[in-house]
Amino acid sequence: MAGAAHCSLQAKRLLLDPKFEGYKLSLEPLACYQLGLDAAVAEVQLRDDQYTLDHMRAFGMYNYLHLDSWYQDNVYYVDQFGRVMNLSVTLDTALQKPREVFRLPTDLAACDNRLCASMHFSSSTWVTLSDGTGRLYLIKSGKRGNSASEKWEIVFNEELGSPFIVAHSVSFVKSDAHSLAVLLLRVEKDELDTKGSGFHVTLEWVTIAGREDDHGYEIIKRRVLQGKSVPHYAAIEPSGDGLMIVSHKPFTFMQSESDELEENDEVKVSNEKKDPLYYWQQTEDDVTITVHLPQDITKDDIKIRFSPDNICVTLKDQPPLMEGKLYSSVDHESCTWVIREDKSLEISLIKKNEGSRWPELIVGDTRGEFIMDPSQCSEIAESLMHLTSEVMNPNPEKEKPPCNAQELEECDAFLEDGASLCRFDGNTLKVTHIINLGSNQYLFSVVVNPKEMPCFCLRHDVDALLWQPHSDQPENMWEHIATFNALGYVQASKQDKKFMACAPDYSYAALCECLRRVFIYRQPTPLATVLYNRKEGRQVGQVAKQLVATLEANDPILGFQATTERLFVLTTKTLFLIKVNSGN
Repeated sequence: MAGAAHCSLQAKRLLLDPKFEGYKLSLEPLACYQLGLDAAVAEVQLRDDQYTLDHMRAFGMYNYLHLDSWYQDNVYYVDQFGRVMNLSVTLDTALQKPREVFRLPTDLAACDNRLCASMHFSSSTWVTLSDGTGRLYLIKSGKRGNSASEKWEIVFNEELGSPFIVAHSVSFVKSDAHSLAVLLLRVEKDELDTKGSGFHVTLEWVTIAGREDDHGYEIIKRRVLQGKSVPHYAAIEPSGDGLMIVSHKPFTFMQSESDELEENDEVKVSNEKKDPLYYWQQTEDDVTITVHLPQDITKDDIKIRFSPDNICVTLKDQPPLMEGKLYSSVDHESCTWVIREDKSLEISLIKKNEGSRWPELIVGDTRGEFIMDPSQCSEIAESLMHLTSEVMNPNPEKEKPPCNAQELEECDAFLEDGASLCRFDGNTLKVTHIINLGSNQYLFSVVVNPKEMPCFCLRHDVDALLWQPHSDQPENMWEHIATFNALGYVQASKQDKKFMACAPDYSYAALCECLRRVFIYRQPTPLATVLYNRKEGRQVGQVAKQLVATLEANDPILGFQATTERLFVLTTKTLFLIKVNSGN
C-alpha cells in the first residue's frame, strides 16, 4: 500500500443539520400485509466448525431476501426445495403469491457442508447465482418482474472449488465482448494461523466472457484476495476495472511465486534505504548533526555551505548528502563543523530563535533520525502529566482535569480496529486509494442507482452519512449524497438490531431486530400545524418522525429490504410488506 493515495471523505455541509432536535415517536398506523410461503426459506444453520465471528458475519447474519434494484418493488428468495421465488408488487391490496422463476438443478439437502444459496442481479437481464455447494450459475433472465417475459436460462455453470456466497457482480461490454465479473466470498481454514482464529477470508474475483464464436461463456481470469476479517462492503466497479473494499483488516492479492520474489527484492531495497543518512539532536540554543563518513573521505572531500535558512553538505563529487531549507533560521556565520576521531562528521548550527523546538531539521526530508536527550524526554513527560493519572479523575476542580471516561456512553466507544476503505486496480492488483475510516463505523449499504456502485453508509459523529462511489471520477471518487440525522447515535442503542436499510430516495432509514420489531426513521418534513419549542420559545418548522412496527410472527427475521414505498421483511415462513410511503 506504499504507493496508494491516502484520501479522506469530504462531507457536504449543506447536507448536515446541526440544529436537528431528534425524532418524535409517531403513532400513525402503518399498513402491513403478510404472505404465507408455500415452503420455508432455505436457511442454513452454522455448523459446529463454523464458530468464529467471521462465520457469523458472513453466513449467520446473511440477508436471505434479495432486492432487484433494476425493477421497482421486486424481491427474490430461495426456498428449501431449491426454488428461486419472486414477488413483484404493483398493488398492495392485490398481492399475488410468490411465484417460482427458477429451480436449482442440485439437491441442496444432499450436500453436508453447503452454505446458503446466494444471488446478485448483474444487470436488467443477467443474474449470478450460487447454490451454496461451490457451483456458480450465470443466468440470462429476460426482463424480470414480468411473468410473461421472465424466463431464467442457464448460460454458464461451473464448479469453482469450496462453497462460497456471491458478494457482488457486474455486467459490462469490453472489446465488443460481453463480460461479467463476480466476487465470491469464502471463510477458509488457515493452517498457518496458530495465534488467531485459525481461519482467513478470501474474495475471489472471477471474470467470465462470451466466446468469440458465440458458443457460451468461459472464465478468462481468476484473482484471489485474502484478509483476516469479513469485509463490510465489497463491490466491483461498473467497468470491471477495479474493486472497492471496506474492512477492518486489510486485503491483499495472492500473487504467483515470481511476483512474490520481485516484491521481496523491492522490500529489501526499500528497507536498505530506510537506514538514516544522518542523526540530529537539539537544545534550546543549537542543533547538532552527526554523519558517519566512509573510510576514504578526508577533510578536503567535504564541502558544507551554510546560509540563514539553508544547508548543503557534499562529499567528494557525489550528489549532496543533505540539502534543503532548514525548519527555522540559524546564525550561519557562527555555524561550524569538525571531523571526530570515530570518522564521523559533526555539524553545529546556532539557532536564531532561541528556545524554539524544531519538529524537523530540513523541511520535508525524512532521511534523518532525531535523537532525544533523556532530560528532554522527562521534560515532555512532565508537561503531559496532567493528562494521565493512576486514579480516575482525581481532582476535577483543577485547571486541566483529565478526561473522565465515565462520561462516555456505550455507543461512543470506538471499535477495536479502525476500518479502512481501499480501492484496488484490476490490472496492477495494487491499492490505488486508501481511506482510514477511524471511528466512522460502517452501518449498511444500499443501491441507489443500479448502474452505479452500491452506496455505503457510515457513522459520522451522531449522524449517518450516505456515500456514493464514482469510479470514473478520480477527483470526486466518494460523494456525500444524503444524511440521516442522529441515526448513528440511535442505531447504537438498538442492541438486538440485525439488518439496516434505507429508501433509494433517502426518504427514510429503517432497522429491524432479530425478532418482530421494525424501526423506521423518516427525514424531517414540514408541519401542517403550529408547534412551539417550549424551552426556547420558538416555532418549530419541521419534525422527523420515528415509527415502530411489530410483526405478528414468532420466527426470526431472515431478510430485510427497503424500496421507496415499502419495506419487505422475510421470516422462515412469511413475507411481510410494510407500506412506508404512498405512491404519490
